[in-house]
Amino acid sequence: MTDPLIDTVKWETRGPVAVVTIDRRHRRNAIDGPTAQALVDALETFEADDALRVMVLTGAGEAFCAGADLTAIDTLGPRAAGPDGPLGFTRRTATKPTIAAIDGWAVAGGLELALWCDLRICSPRSKFGCLERRWGVPLIDGGTWRLPRIVGMGRALDLILTGRTVEADEAYAMGLVTSVVDEPLAAAVELGERLAAYPQPTMLSDRASVYDGWGLSRDDALALEMRYGLAVVDVGRDGAAKFAAGAGRGGQ
Repeated sequence: MTDPLIDTVKWETRGPVAVVTIDRRHRRNAIDGPTAQALVDALETFEADDALRVMVLTGAGEAFCAGADLTAIDTLGPRAAGPDGPLGFTRRTATKPTIAAIDGWAVAGGLELALWCDLRICSPRSKFGCLERRWGVPLIDGGTWRLPRIVGMGRALDLILTGRTVEADEAYAMGLVTSVVDEPLAAAVELGERLAAYPQPTMLSDRASVYDGWGLSRDDALALEMRYGLAVVDVGRDGAAKFAAGAGRGGQ
Protein backbone atom coordinates (compact mmCIF):
# COMPACT_ATOMS: atom_id res chain seq x y z
CA MET A 1 0.00 0.00 0.00
CA THR A 2 1.29 3.44 -0.91
CA ASP A 3 -0.26 6.65 0.42
CA PRO A 4 1.69 9.92 0.06
CA LEU A 5 1.48 12.06 3.18
CA ILE A 6 2.53 15.03 1.04
CA ASP A 7 4.38 15.14 -2.24
CA THR A 8 7.80 15.04 -0.57
CA VAL A 9 7.26 12.24 1.97
CA LYS A 10 5.98 8.87 0.83
CA TRP A 11 4.41 6.29 3.14
CA GLU A 12 4.32 2.58 2.38
CA THR A 13 3.63 -0.50 4.48
CA ARG A 14 5.22 -3.87 3.78
CA GLY A 15 3.63 -6.22 6.26
CA PRO A 16 4.82 -5.14 9.72
CA VAL A 17 7.35 -2.65 8.27
CA ALA A 18 6.57 1.00 7.53
CA VAL A 19 8.76 2.55 4.82
CA VAL A 20 9.04 6.34 4.97
CA THR A 21 10.73 7.90 1.94
CA ILE A 22 11.94 11.48 1.66
CA ASP A 23 11.37 12.49 -1.97
CA ARG A 24 12.77 15.91 -2.87
CA ARG A 25 15.15 14.66 -5.51
CA HIS A 26 15.64 18.09 -7.04
CA ARG A 27 17.24 19.14 -3.72
CA ARG A 28 18.97 15.82 -2.90
CA ASN A 29 16.15 15.24 -0.41
CA ALA A 30 17.08 18.30 1.62
CA ILE A 31 14.38 19.11 4.17
CA ASP A 32 12.16 22.19 4.24
CA GLY A 33 9.52 23.01 6.87
CA PRO A 34 6.56 21.16 5.32
CA THR A 35 8.70 18.07 4.75
CA ALA A 36 9.91 18.16 8.35
CA GLN A 37 6.32 18.22 9.58
CA ALA A 38 5.40 15.38 7.23
CA LEU A 39 8.17 13.30 8.78
CA VAL A 40 6.66 13.94 12.22
CA ASP A 41 3.25 12.90 10.88
CA ALA A 42 4.78 9.71 9.48
CA LEU A 43 6.37 8.84 12.82
CA GLU A 44 3.09 9.43 14.64
CA THR A 45 1.26 7.21 12.15
CA PHE A 46 3.84 4.48 12.74
CA GLU A 47 3.65 4.81 16.52
CA ALA A 48 -0.14 4.67 16.54
CA ASP A 49 -0.39 1.39 14.61
CA ASP A 50 0.38 -1.68 16.73
CA ALA A 51 0.55 -3.83 13.59
CA LEU A 52 3.60 -1.85 12.44
CA ARG A 53 6.67 -2.99 14.35
CA VAL A 54 9.62 -1.44 12.50
CA MET A 55 10.07 1.80 10.58
CA VAL A 56 12.53 2.14 7.70
CA LEU A 57 13.60 5.67 6.77
CA THR A 58 15.07 6.18 3.30
CA GLY A 59 15.52 8.71 0.51
CA ALA A 60 14.50 8.67 -3.14
CA GLY A 61 16.97 8.93 -5.98
CA GLU A 62 20.68 9.53 -5.48
CA ALA A 63 20.62 10.67 -1.86
CA PHE A 64 19.35 9.69 1.55
CA CYS A 65 19.18 13.31 2.69
CA ALA A 66 21.43 16.35 2.21
CA GLY A 67 20.22 18.01 5.41
CA ALA A 68 18.39 21.30 5.71
CA ASP A 69 17.31 23.02 2.52
CA LEU A 70 19.29 26.24 2.89
CA THR A 71 17.14 27.88 0.20
CA ALA A 72 14.08 27.40 2.44
CA ILE A 73 15.68 28.06 5.81
CA ASP A 74 12.88 30.47 6.75
CA THR A 75 10.46 27.52 6.80
CA LEU A 76 12.67 25.67 9.30
CA GLY A 77 13.42 28.53 11.67
CA PRO A 78 10.14 28.30 13.62
CA ARG A 79 10.86 24.62 14.32
CA ALA A 80 14.15 25.30 16.11
CA ALA A 81 12.51 25.95 19.48
CA GLY A 82 9.82 23.28 19.04
CA PRO A 83 9.59 19.85 20.64
CA ASP A 84 10.21 17.78 17.50
CA GLY A 85 13.42 19.13 15.97
CA PRO A 86 14.20 21.33 12.96
CA LEU A 87 14.37 18.48 10.44
CA GLY A 88 11.40 16.50 11.72
CA PHE A 89 11.37 14.13 14.70
CA THR A 90 15.00 14.38 15.80
CA ARG A 91 14.14 15.38 19.38
CA ARG A 92 11.80 12.43 19.82
CA THR A 93 12.67 8.81 20.54
CA ALA A 94 10.63 6.17 18.77
CA THR A 95 9.18 3.42 20.94
CA LYS A 96 9.82 0.78 18.24
CA PRO A 97 12.91 -0.08 16.16
CA THR A 98 13.95 2.19 13.30
CA ILE A 99 16.36 1.50 10.43
CA ALA A 100 17.94 3.94 7.97
CA ALA A 101 18.32 2.60 4.42
CA ILE A 102 20.97 4.84 2.86
CA ASP A 103 21.80 4.94 -0.84
CA GLY A 104 23.90 7.97 -1.70
CA TRP A 105 24.53 11.15 0.28
CA ALA A 106 23.70 11.26 4.00
CA VAL A 107 25.30 14.50 5.06
CA ALA A 108 24.78 17.44 7.39
CA GLY A 109 21.28 17.15 8.86
CA GLY A 110 20.75 14.06 6.71
CA LEU A 111 23.49 12.36 8.70
CA GLU A 112 21.72 13.45 11.88
CA LEU A 113 18.48 11.85 10.63
CA ALA A 114 20.38 8.63 9.93
CA LEU A 115 21.92 8.76 13.42
CA TRP A 116 18.42 9.07 14.89
CA CYS A 117 17.68 5.55 13.65
CA ASP A 118 18.67 2.51 15.69
CA LEU A 119 20.46 0.84 12.76
CA ARG A 120 21.92 2.06 9.47
CA ILE A 121 22.39 0.05 6.26
CA CYS A 122 24.05 1.70 3.27
CA SER A 123 25.08 1.06 -0.32
CA PRO A 124 28.73 1.14 -1.48
CA ARG A 125 28.18 4.53 -3.13
CA SER A 126 26.96 6.18 0.07
CA LYS A 127 28.82 9.14 1.59
CA PHE A 128 28.60 10.66 5.04
CA GLY A 129 29.81 13.84 6.67
CA CYS A 130 29.09 16.94 8.72
CA LEU A 131 29.30 19.10 5.60
CA GLU A 132 27.50 21.97 7.31
CA ARG A 133 30.92 22.74 8.82
CA ARG A 134 31.86 24.42 5.52
CA TRP A 135 28.99 26.91 5.77
CA GLY A 136 29.07 27.66 9.49
CA VAL A 137 25.78 25.88 10.13
CA PRO A 138 25.61 24.15 13.55
CA LEU A 139 24.48 20.60 14.27
CA ILE A 140 21.10 21.02 15.98
CA ASP A 141 19.30 17.77 15.13
CA GLY A 142 20.99 15.56 17.70
CA GLY A 143 24.29 14.92 15.91
CA THR A 144 26.56 16.10 18.72
CA TRP A 145 24.75 13.79 21.17
CA ARG A 146 24.26 10.70 18.99
CA LEU A 147 27.43 10.57 16.89
CA PRO A 148 29.87 10.12 19.84
CA ARG A 149 27.64 7.39 21.26
CA ILE A 150 27.69 5.49 17.98
CA VAL A 151 31.30 5.87 16.78
CA GLY A 152 33.13 7.10 19.90
CA MET A 153 34.31 10.55 20.95
CA GLY A 154 37.50 10.64 18.89
CA ARG A 155 35.90 9.68 15.59
CA ALA A 156 32.91 11.93 16.25
CA LEU A 157 35.14 14.94 16.85
CA ASP A 158 37.08 14.12 13.69
CA LEU A 159 33.88 14.24 11.61
CA ILE A 160 32.35 17.21 13.42
CA LEU A 161 35.47 19.41 13.39
CA THR A 162 36.79 18.63 9.92
CA GLY A 163 33.52 18.26 8.02
CA ARG A 164 35.24 15.69 5.84
CA THR A 165 33.41 13.17 3.67
CA VAL A 166 33.43 9.52 4.72
CA GLU A 167 32.97 6.73 2.18
CA ALA A 168 30.89 3.63 2.87
CA ASP A 169 33.81 1.33 3.72
CA GLU A 170 35.19 3.72 6.33
CA ALA A 171 31.70 4.30 7.72
CA TYR A 172 31.38 0.54 8.24
CA ALA A 173 34.84 0.27 9.79
CA MET A 174 34.04 2.94 12.38
CA GLY A 175 30.63 1.46 13.21
CA LEU A 176 28.65 4.31 11.69
CA VAL A 177 26.72 1.77 9.58
CA THR A 178 25.96 -1.85 10.43
CA SER A 179 26.32 -3.22 6.89
CA VAL A 180 27.13 -2.22 3.30
CA VAL A 181 24.95 -3.91 0.66
CA ASP A 182 23.96 -3.30 -2.94
CA GLU A 183 20.26 -2.89 -2.13
CA PRO A 184 19.99 -1.20 1.27
CA LEU A 185 16.21 -0.67 1.19
CA ALA A 186 15.51 -4.34 0.47
CA ALA A 187 18.00 -5.34 3.18
CA ALA A 188 16.45 -2.93 5.67
CA VAL A 189 12.93 -4.24 5.02
CA GLU A 190 14.17 -7.83 5.36
CA LEU A 191 15.86 -6.98 8.64
CA GLY A 192 12.72 -5.19 9.80
CA GLU A 193 10.63 -8.26 9.08
CA ARG A 194 13.08 -10.36 11.09
CA LEU A 195 12.89 -7.98 14.05
CA ALA A 196 9.10 -7.95 13.79
CA ALA A 197 9.02 -11.75 14.12
CA TYR A 198 10.71 -11.75 17.54
CA PRO A 199 8.68 -11.67 20.76
CA GLN A 200 8.08 -7.93 20.98
CA PRO A 201 7.76 -7.16 24.72
CA THR A 202 11.27 -8.31 25.63
CA MET A 203 12.92 -6.82 22.54
CA LEU A 204 11.28 -3.44 23.17
CA SER A 205 12.13 -3.64 26.86
CA ASP A 206 15.80 -4.31 26.13
CA ARG A 207 15.85 -1.49 23.57
CA ALA A 208 14.31 0.92 26.08
CA SER A 209 16.87 -0.17 28.67
CA VAL A 210 19.71 0.75 26.31
CA TYR A 211 18.34 4.23 25.66
CA ASP A 212 17.08 5.02 29.15
CA GLY A 213 20.13 3.61 30.89
CA TRP A 214 22.67 5.58 28.85
CA GLY A 215 24.29 8.19 31.04
CA LEU A 216 23.15 6.65 34.32
CA SER A 217 25.63 5.34 36.84
CA ARG A 218 26.42 1.65 36.60
CA ASP A 219 24.26 0.74 39.59
CA ASP A 220 21.33 2.84 38.43
CA ALA A 221 21.56 1.45 34.90
CA LEU A 222 21.64 -2.13 36.16
CA ALA A 223 18.69 -1.46 38.44
CA LEU A 224 16.78 0.00 35.52
CA GLU A 225 17.62 -3.01 33.36
CA MET A 226 16.34 -5.35 36.07
CA ARG A 227 13.13 -3.37 36.54
CA TYR A 228 12.40 -3.37 32.82
CA GLY A 229 13.29 -7.05 32.55
CA LEU A 230 11.06 -8.11 35.43
CA ALA A 231 8.13 -6.34 33.77
CA VAL A 232 8.33 -8.76 30.82
CA VAL A 233 9.74 -11.82 32.55
CA ASP A 234 6.67 -13.93 31.76
CA VAL A 235 7.44 -13.64 28.05
CA GLY A 236 10.94 -14.89 28.76
CA ARG A 237 9.62 -17.80 30.81
CA ASP A 238 7.35 -18.87 27.97
CA GLY A 239 10.23 -18.68 25.48
CA ALA A 240 12.57 -20.62 27.76
CA ALA A 241 9.93 -23.31 28.22
CA LYS A 242 9.50 -23.65 24.45
CA PHE A 243 13.27 -24.00 24.00
CA ALA A 244 13.46 -26.59 26.78
CA ALA A 245 10.71 -28.54 25.02
CA GLY A 246 12.80 -28.69 21.85
CA ALA A 247 11.83 -25.60 19.85
CA GLY A 248 14.58 -23.60 18.14
CA ARG A 249 17.21 -26.31 18.24
CA GLY A 250 19.93 -26.02 15.64
CA GLY A 251 19.57 -22.24 15.47
CA GLN A 252 16.08 -22.22 13.99
